[in-house]
Amino acid sequence: MKINGLSVFTYGSEEKRAIIFIHGFPYEHSMWENQIELLKKDYFCITYDVRGLGESSVGDGQYTMESYVDDLFTIIKELKLNKPILCGLSMGGYISLRAVEREQNLFSALILCDTKSEADDDAARLKRAAGISQINSGEFLKFIDTFVTNCFAEETPKEDEKMFFDTLFKAHKNDPVGVKGAIIAIMCRTDTTLFLPKIKLPTLVICGSFDKLTPPVVMRPMAEKIQGSEFAIVPRAGHMTPLENPDNFNDLISGFLKRI
Repeated sequence: MKINGLSVFTYGSEEKRAIIFIHGFPYEHSMWENQIELLKKDYFCITYDVRGLGESSVGDGQYTMESYVDDLFTIIKELKLNKPILCGLSMGGYISLRAVEREQNLFSALILCDTKSEADDDAARLKRAAGISQINSGEFLKFIDTFVTNCFAEETPKEDEKMFFDTLFKAHKNDPVGVKGAIIAIMCRTDTTLFLPKIKLPTLVICGSFDKLTPPVVMRPMAEKIQGSEFAIVPRAGHMTPLENPDNFNDLISGFLKRI
């Protein structure tokens, strides 16, 4: 279905407890397919393509993290969701953290995957700006290839070649304008670190053991700032834990969901 230009996908009964999955950059909703298959019998699962990516509207390509959060709130309102569980990976985690900072009472629990609360420092902003320049110079596919490969553990492309290339080719289909808009939204996001101690929701923090972008040394201190949160490391996985080690990832979230 379409909600305000966003491609939204629902699975399971609307009578069940709702859980919203927000994908990372530069991916789309299907990265959560293993989790949907596990949970759709017992939960009302919602995924969507973040504006500018996947099948969602690109528009003018000018997005902010605040507008991404506004989109999330619109989905919650239009689907009439009652305190959904929120699960976000990487950029989806940025959206989730800011959404909870703005309206914590809208949610019942939080799952943060391979993400961080800190805003970009100057070095990171310059690197993202270089990515935009690379896309503008006609090297969109080269940018995607490099970025996506870096999201996975070194062994993953060899051990699960089909999954890796399926994910890569889906990213190739994105509109370069939407990808650049997402980069700008990410690089101008606010820092949510000071808010972490104020999070009162049951929270699970998940990190891939070989995550190069948000490694355990970054994510563990974030989890420690969230009172009562659980921290778990997914073995044999990089930044894309739900795809690289879905069995372990699913065990973690299903166990967490049963406890809350």
